[in-house]
Amino acid sequence: MTTHRTRRAPGTTVILTACSIAALAALLTGCTTADAICGNGQYPVQYVGATGGDCVDNGHKVPKGAFRYPKDKTPKHVDDKWDRYWQTHTLDEHGAVVQAPPGS
Repeated sequence: MTTHRTRRAPGTTVILTACSIAALAALLTGCTTADAICGNGQYPVQYVGATGGDCVDNGHKVPKGAFRYPKDKTPKHVDDKWDRYWQTHTLDEHGAVVQAPPGS
C-alpha cells in the first residue's frame, strides 16, 4: 500500500506559525483596526462652542478657546461612542455640556 503525502514548501510552517502568533497577539492586546483620534503621545481637545477638535502633544497646554474632554467621555477612536457624542455636544464658556449649535 502506497501513501501519498503532500509536501509543503520549506518555511511554510514557520510562516503559518508567525502569522498565527501575530493574530493572537493582536487579539490579546486589544488591537483594533479603527483609526485613533490622535497619534501616540497626543491627547484630543475640542473647541468651546463648536464640534471641531485637534490633537495636542502630551506635556503641552490646551490651546486657548479649547477644552480637554472629561476623562470618562474622551473619544479614543474615530466613530466610537464618545466621538459620535461630541459631534453633537460641546462645552460652553462656563464649562457646561450643551448641544452643539447647528453647523458648528
